[in-house]
Amino acid sequence: MELNRKLNMGMVGGGPGAFIGDVHRKASRLDGGIELVAGAFDINPRKSKQMGRELGLNPRRVYGTYEQMVERELKLPESERIDFVSVTTPNNWHFPIARDFLEAGFHVMCEKPMTFNVKEAKDLQKLVKKSRRVFGLMHNYTGYPMVKLARDLARGGELGKIRKIVVQYPQGWLSTPLERTGQMQAAWRTDPKQSGGAGCMGDIGTHAENLSEYITGLKITHLCADLTTFVKGRRLDDDGNCLLRFNNGARGVLHASQISIGEENNLAIWIYGEEKALEWHQEHPNYLYVRVPDGPVQVWCRGNDYVGATSPAAGRATRLPSGHPEAFFEAFANNYCNFADTVRARLTRTKPAPLALDFPNVKDGLRGMLFIETVLASTKSKQKWTAFRK
Repeated sequence: MELNRKLNMGMVGGGPGAFIGDVHRKASRLDGGIELVAGAFDINPRKSKQMGRELGLNPRRVYGTYEQMVERELKLPESERIDFVSVTTPNNWHFPIARDFLEAGFHVMCEKPMTFNVKEAKDLQKLVKKSRRVFGLMHNYTGYPMVKLARDLARGGELGKIRKIVVQYPQGWLSTPLERTGQMQAAWRTDPKQSGGAGCMGDIGTHAENLSEYITGLKITHLCADLTTFVKGRRLDDDGNCLLRFNNGARGVLHASQISIGEENNLAIWIYGEEKALEWHQEHPNYLYVRVPDGPVQVWCRGNDYVGATSPAAGRATRLPSGHPEAFFEAFANNYCNFADTVRARLTRTKPAPLALDFPNVKDGLRGMLFIETVLASTKSKQKWTAFRK
């Protein structure tokens, strides 16, 4: 049985002036299998309607609230209503929106961090299991082909036993009190009522945590964290440093900052094994560096046949020949592609291909929330090490 139509996508959030919602919209359309047909784009109904007009949507499918969207979409024929919703709001809205759409029978793609706190994350995990719906979490950096290659090399034993992981994500955009100028992205990300208990560590530290676990397959068991708020009057952390312990005995260092002047989005990771090491930089994502003890550095380049032959997941995530850069939008699109193929399999009652299941899910979301909780506990504690709660 085939689904002879595009998947119908709805969106909550991503209204006028939003950054990440627009990225989701563009990335979801990249492969031609998804069409945005409905949305509740802003908490202000007037702005939601404005966004709908800008996107050329049917005015009857542009809603003033997400609750209204759930109610009215359910009244449409199954082939016309949305198949899934993308949640691109500030963090405090992620759980109630995802919960209501899952309970109504819709699949969900959600921005990270997944929820506002650990309790909500655990409740959502139970609900996803009960609903039997597909839940995706947009940790977009897992969508890069060379990250998938790094994962398959590391998990496949190419590096030997992993000893040390160093991961960083420095930015400089919040080195001044930008939130006081009315800049929307800065305002909600530094507001504990919308962002949650962590600022920098919740926003970008979770990317670093997720990348370290995704590539290696290891789990952080303990950490020692030091969070700082450097900008006077800011209510959440804007810089953080963590020592890490992993479940195989490996050690790690995680650094995230939004006051590192001159830095843009310098997410990078170094993984050191007993036999080899690898290195990847988000700002130069088409290259993976593999280091050996007594030889030149190997530079693996995206788009070459040898990459796909070594990592089918990286091959699947590659659209262009070598030398033509693929980056941010394509990484989002790769997660959407795998998520959408899994949704199609669910709708047609077929089994998804194993490679289609390669996208972050509710379990990854819970790991992210446990990371935030543990970092906050550690930075307040006088103990050297704080254990992850089960």
